[in-house]
Amino acid sequence: MMKGRLEPEDERRVEAAKGWCALHDFAEAAKELGQVSPTAVEHPRVLEVRWQVCANLDRWDEAHAVSTALTRLAPHAPEGWIHLASSLAELDRKQEAFEVLRGAASDVLDDEIIHYDLACLCCALGKVAEGERWVARAIEIGGEQVRRKALDDEDLEPLWRRIVGGSK
Repeated sequence: MMKGRLEPEDERRVEAAKGWCALHDFAEAAKELGQVSPTAVEHPRVLEVRWQVCANLDRWDEAHAVSTALTRLAPHAPEGWIHLASSLAELDRKQEAFEVLRGAASDVLDDEIIHYDLACLCCALGKVAEGERWVARAIEIGGEQVRRKALDDEDLEPLWRRIVGGSK
């Protein structure tokens, strides 16, 4: 389990994998990540890119395992929790995803994406009133840009009238 700096060759591999991801060539990104040294396999930066690859290749069981490792290695970083919840939601485990993010929101950090995703999960679970509170907090943190995004997000459609009514 490596938390410090990556060796230069591993750093190059991670950057190359990120480049392949930007080009939407996730198979090539996976090949790059497959060549990192054994000591770097569980580095948070490697895991972050590996999750992106797994998610974009619809390998959700693997994405779940990767995001679980990421939350263990970097518990104060929002990305791991967000990825873990996304993986669970894609595996049709939305209630678990909700519990993960609710715990992260109260225990780990106050992150607009965590609150926003909680609102989306609430809507999917039929908890519209609770979803309204989460989206309000996301907008409070992220401002007008988040409000506009929410009004364009079909996952939040049950909240659209409330979001418009809450605008300043």
